[in-house]
Amino acid sequence: MLEVLDSIPEIRRLLTTDVEAAFGGDPAAGNTDEIILAYPYLEAVAIQRSAHILYRLGVPLVPRIMTEWAHSRTGIDIHPGARLGSHFFIDHGTGVVIGETSEIGQHVKLYQGVALIARSLAGGQALKGRKRHPTLEDKVTVYAGTTIMGGDTVIGTGSTIGANVFVTHSIPSRSLVYFEETKLTILDKDRRGAVIEDDWMI
Repeated sequence: MLEVLDSIPEIRRLLTTDVEAAFGGDPAAGNTDEIILAYPYLEAVAIQRSAHILYRLGVPLVPRIMTEWAHSRTGIDIHPGARLGSHFFIDHGTGVVIGETSEIGQHVKLYQGVALIARSLAGGQALKGRKRHPTLEDKVTVYAGTTIMGGDTVIGTGSTIGANVFVTHSIPSRSLVYFEETKLTILDKDRRGAVIEDDWMI
């Protein structure tokens, strides 16, 4: 119990850095009070940071109940075992999934729908305690809808991963990763499918 109480100042310090990251990274934020009172990501992260202390101490069930309650309220699913660095910001947040053995460095920014997941769960309980989820090093940005998979996958410092990318291998530091093979076609519904534009890249 004393270790939990001793952790409160550090949790407060980390949450202060999270608010700073949100305010510095979101031009829609009017002030820090708005972030504290209205941003669902901060609620999810605050609960996860608290639950993580209990998880590290081996408290059964309670940490998971805490983060699943936050998940039900915010749509952000962060396992209590995940390790989150300072200045962590999830913009919008809906649909974000961060698995148990994920490791996230400092000054990391995620957008909605990002998933940090295990490569396979077919091994079931035999995988317990093994590193199954990715590592994001410092100053990484991951855009909406991207999935990063596998415990041996490391996204290097300063990298940016674009939207809707499926990453299964490590990415070197200072990389820009994006998907450009898909072509967007726009048809005119009133002219029996005449092409309006067919060379937009998304």
